[in-house]
This record gives sequence, structure tokens and C-alpha cells, in this order.
Amino acid sequence: MIKITLPDGSRREFAQPPTVGDVAAAIGPGLAKAALAGRLGSGAGARLVDLNHRVTDDAALAIVTDKDPDGLEILRHSTAHLLAYAVKELFPDAQVTIGPVIENGFYYDFAYKRPFTPEDLAAIEQRMAELAAKNEPVVRRVLPRDEAVAYFKGLGEHYKAEIIGSIPAGEEVSLYREGGFEDLCRGPHVPSTGRLKHFKLMKVAGAYWRGDQNNEQLQRIYGTAWATKDELQAYLRMLEEAEKRDHRKLGRELDLFHMDEHSPGLVFWHANGWVIWQQVEQYMRAVYRDNGYLEVRGPQILDKSLWEKTGHWDNYRENMFVTESEKREYALKPMNCPGHILIFKQGIKSYRDLPLRYGEFGACHRNEPSGALHGIMRVRGFTQDDGHIFCTEEQILDECVAYTALLQKVYRDFGFTEVIYKVATRPDPRVGSDAQWDKAEQALMESLRRSGCDFTVSPGEGAFYGPKIEYTLKDAIGRQWQCGTMQVDFNMAERLGAEYVTEASAREAPVMLHRAIVGSMERFIGILIEQHAGAMPAWLAPRQAVVAPIAEAQADYAADVAKRLQKQGVRVNADLRSDKIGYKIREHSMLKVPYILVVGDKEKASGAVSVRARGNVDLGAMSVEVFSQKIADDVARKV
Repeated sequence: MIKITLPDGSRREFAQPPTVGDVAAAIGPGLAKAALAGRLGSGAGARLVDLNHRVTDDAALAIVTDKDPDGLEILRHSTAHLLAYAVKELFPDAQVTIGPVIENGFYYDFAYKRPFTPEDLAAIEQRMAELAAKNEPVVRRVLPRDEAVAYFKGLGEHYKAEIIGSIPAGEEVSLYREGGFEDLCRGPHVPSTGRLKHFKLMKVAGAYWRGDQNNEQLQRIYGTAWATKDELQAYLRMLEEAEKRDHRKLGRELDLFHMDEHSPGLVFWHANGWVIWQQVEQYMRAVYRDNGYLEVRGPQILDKSLWEKTGHWDNYRENMFVTESEKREYALKPMNCPGHILIFKQGIKSYRDLPLRYGEFGACHRNEPSGALHGIMRVRGFTQDDGHIFCTEEQILDECVAYTALLQKVYRDFGFTEVIYKVATRPDPRVGSDAQWDKAEQALMESLRRSGCDFTVSPGEGAFYGPKIEYTLKDAIGRQWQCGTMQVDFNMAERLGAEYVTEASAREAPVMLHRAIVGSMERFIGILIEQHAGAMPAWLAPRQAVVAPIAEAQADYAADVAKRLQKQGVRVNADLRSDKIGYKIREHSMLKVPYILVVGDKEKASGAVSVRARGNVDLGAMSVEVFSQKIADDVARKV
């Protein structure tokens, strides 16, 4: 008798070893129809298996459907195989390589004699739909490694044979067949191709075999797959909206910044973009000042020996820019942490000085691959909103609670109201005692509970020196951006010899809390541009208002209004061109200026302005003083 324990704690007994599909059918016909796979076992030892996997011992089992995140991943991976199946049907000479699941979809890399065209992509997608409609069963089999290598060589699939050849000798590999196509995969997969209904191919891009630019270039076909038609359509609409909001496009249109081949991965800020930067920086500077941080500034170049002590030279060297002077090697800092420790070490610190909070807008450089660069979101030179809190173990909890509240307020002020919280716990290997890790992890989790935040735990995803909270914000169209962090570090301060005098007059290394709210200033401004579709709220807008006279007779009055507002701190200018007022309004609306102040003879005579808010909203006539107060209120309320 085989006993199966279900997620709700109930049990089912079977006279013979059942398949996962048998268990689903025993629970009910609805579940049997929806089932995609099973999750066998519990906790960290659980594994995903096919529906036809036979359970031979008593076990815990959950049935996976397309409502389960694992189920969606199975759908996407199975759709990647369907893509390869269709490509082989239409282009028999193409060789298949690898096809993993990625965020919101999948890709598959192919070797083929010519580039795939948009017409090819449409034909492949159509063929995928036809193959899915056949509802062919997806069947697993196992072969010894060498037999599998020979099998794929016989098919002319030399890339696949190379992959299998890298597996240790004597091991077995699993293959999955659907119709006339068979592929290497550990699985699991959907039971039949008919379960794959809601997908779309997105684009073709270049990719190097095994990610090595010294290898031959392949063609990567990207696609997306979803459980329902509505989810697919919603995702495609989101992509359309994301394209409209692309910060690179808006950066050009609004004259904010540009990237240049003379300095790849670095940003040339234009005057309009630099205004946004300054507003963000000055806001964050006030956050530092009002919350007990001391703003510091460290050098950009530090000696190699320091990076050796921190471990970066051995583990991060390929991402660092290195230089030499007078036979000494230096590196441009990829992060600010070591510099803050060196500042902390100046002079004797007491337990009475802790917690000691440092903040810095530190310029950092990382040698990112050129293929990974993306506008101002992924660059080689960036400024980090960086802070480090030196404290005792007993102070970790209170510091984390205060930090979460601070971060939430900052995000709200920038227009983000939804934050996702994740705690990444101890990896293996790691440094420090289990007692330290216990205290740090519990402090992070308890800090989120006290802050009223629901959170998930990501086992093993912490850094080798400590666990962390990851703060991910959702933007206006539902995309997620991981920006903030709070990381507990028992290691780096001790490695660099930092210490304080305890209450018992002993010497002890402080705990170091690494924290960032906006993270990279460049990336965060890119996120802001896309969040607001370039229509920045008045407190961030490069130009808050423009004064536009209807005719030349009001030009002097318009210029005077602009000067009066400028003296009151409003970012405004007068458009004194001879163009018609309708043209001026359209142009400044396209530039997403929050307010257009129209002045004619009536406004000039009464000392007023007619105010048009962004979105063609007529606010009517008001005095210059009243409008100035309105701008001040907008800035104060961050709207």
C-alpha cells in the first residue's frame, strides 16, 4: 500500500504504485484535467516530476497546475521545445542548442546557415500552433551518456552531442519526444503539446555558443508563453506601453541625456536631465541629513591590496577597471564599502558612537560586458546612493525597522506605492558562526514583521558574508525593479581591521549594514522616466512651467512673469517666439511641461496668467502669486 500525503495534510492510499496523474484523478476530474506535473517530497528536498512519474514509496505530493509558478515555468519550457520542434520541421538543416526559461518567457538558440527573418518568425509561430493542435504526447526516456552522444551525432545535432559529452561518463540523461522531435532535457514537461496554447514569438537576436564570444555566433529566438489568453494579451499590452515609456526614446525626445561611442556605458547628462538628477540627489541628501547620516566622500581609486583583503580581487577582478602608477596597481572602486570602513577606522570609536551611519553619493565603475549595457539602466559608470551603518549586533533590529520605514516614505514620494519584500538567507559556503547568522536572519525577518510587511524567503540567496532584505518596487505598468537593499555583514569590517571599544573596554569589530534606497542614481532616474512616461511630477520636472504670450504685445509682460517666478524658485522660462499660441501649446505639451501659462491682453491688464495643466486641463486665470503658491504646494506634497 502506497500512502500519498497531500498539501492539506490529507492522505490517499493506493494498492499499487500510482503515477502522479493517478493521484490527480483520484482527487477529482477537475484537477486531473488541470494537472501539468507533480511536486514530490517536501521542503528543500521537493522535486518536480512528470504526470506519468510513478511513486513507489510513501511520499508527500502536490499536483502542479498552470496556476502554480512552477506550472507556468513548465509551460514555458515545454513551449521552448515546441519552438525547436517547429524550427526543425521548417528548417531541417538547423541545429538546436539550448532553450531555457527566462523571465516572462523562454528562448532557444539555433545554428543555421542564414539569418532568420520576420517572415520566418511568423511561419515558425504558425507551425508551433499547428503542432500544438495535434496534441501529441510528450514522452520521456533515459539513455546512457555515450549512447545519447552517439544518437544526437547521428541526427547531425553536434551542439547537443557536445553538451551531453560534457556530462560525466557513466551517467544517464533524459530525453523528451513529441511527434518527430526529441530533445535533451531533465524535465518535467507538460503531458502533451495540446496544453500549449497561449504563446507568441517576440524577436531574433545574436548569441554566442555557450556565451563565449570566441565561439561561433548562433541565432536566439525569444518567445513568451502564458496560462491563459487574457494573461498573454495583458503582457503584450504591457510591452506596448513599455515601448512608449522607453527611457532611451524619452531621453532623446526630452533632451535629457545621451550615450556616445566615445565613452561606452557612461552617460552624457544634458541640462534637462541634470535638473532631474539634482532634484533626486538633493532630496536624498535631505533624507541623509534628517535621519542621522553623516555624508562622506571617498576616493574613486584604491590600491590593489585593499581589494585583496576584501576578497574582491580574487572574486570580482574581471568586473573592475584597473590602472597603474609608479609600479603600484590600483582599481576604480566598484562599490563604496571599503572606503567607508577606512573612514570609520580614523580615530578610536566607542560603543557610545554606535550606530554610526555614513552616506555617500559615490561614483563607482564596473566593467560590464558591452552586450549587457542598456541605456542608463545598465552602465559602466554610476553613482550609488550608498550608505553603511556600523552598529552592534543588538542594534541590527532597530536599525532595520527604521530603515524600512524610511525607504517606504522615499518610494512613496517618488510615486511608487507597492513594494515587494524578500529575505535572502545563508548560502553555503559562508563565513561567520551559525549563531551570528541566526541573529541576523531573525532580525531582518522580525524587522519586516514589525513594519507590517509580508515577505518571502529565498533560501541560500544571501551573500557569503551575510543575509539581506531585497526591496522591489512595482511601477505604473506592473513591472518590478529591485532597487533597495539592507544587507548584514559580519565580515568586511573585521577583514579591514575596523573595531570599536565595547562597554567592557574590549575591542570588537562592528556589524556593518550595507543599505541603498534608490541604488544606482542613473538606473533609478531611468526607472522614474519610465514610471512617469517622461511626464515628471512638478517637483522633479526639468521645467515646471513656461510662459507663452499670445502676441508680441504681451512679450514684455511674459518675460516679467517668468523673472518673478524664477526669483521665487520656480523653474520657468518665457517662450517669446513669434509662433502662434496653438503651436507653442502643442510643442510644450509634447515636452511634457507641467504648466503652460498663457498671457494675452486681458491677463496683462489684470496681472494674471491663464494656467493650463499637463493633459490639456484648463485651470483658469489666477494671479502670479497664487500660481507660485500652487507650484510650491506641488513640490511640498511631491505631486
